[in-house]
Amino acid sequence: MTLTLRSRLAVFLALAAVMAATRLNHFGLVPDASWAVFFVAGFYLRGSVRWAFPALMALAVAVDYLVITGSGQSFWSHYCMSPGYWFLLPAHASMWLGGSLLRRAYRGLEPRALALLAVSVFASVAACHFFAQGGFYWLASAVAEPTVAGWAKNYADWFLPYLRNASAYVAAAATLHVVATWALARRAAVATAR
Repeated sequence: MTLTLRSRLAVFLALAAVMAATRLNHFGLVPDASWAVFFVAGFYLRGSVRWAFPALMALAVAVDYLVITGSGQSFWSHYCMSPGYWFLLPAHASMWLGGSLLRRAYRGLEPRALALLAVSVFASVAACHFFAQGGFYWLASAVAEPTVAGWAKNYADWFLPYLRNASAYVAAAATLHVVATWALARRAAVATAR
């Protein structure tokens, strides 16, 4: 599966739109899709990491800036803007890497692909959560007296909701992938039969 530049740009724009739309209201009715966006981008835009990853990171920061300043608060003094915010770089890179490694192992629609997808999403979310939650827990002033036990409890408390959220978005993307793959294969078979 090799995507043309036009296809990669279309995928990028679709993923950027999903991230912007869902990140605007981080804890709203529609959950933030950022982690899944980076995972799916790693799968489809694996060869475009030099421009696509920084562009998605810049978009994430821009949306955070708009949300925080739009609520009348200072971006730099908001409780989320601690030195731990920088840990979103390795956090999101973990998701991208998971998608990229899945793409490398992907051989088409087969039962093995579903197992690889599940393992990739789980491992990527675990690493992403380690960086994102750990950076905030250990470096933000919002946690008065951080302890290893407190960090472990916080990690465990938030892991399943973040895993469920990312998994739901990745499952939706995987479903679209299966439908598109079947449709393209059918179209190619019809064209060959002519």
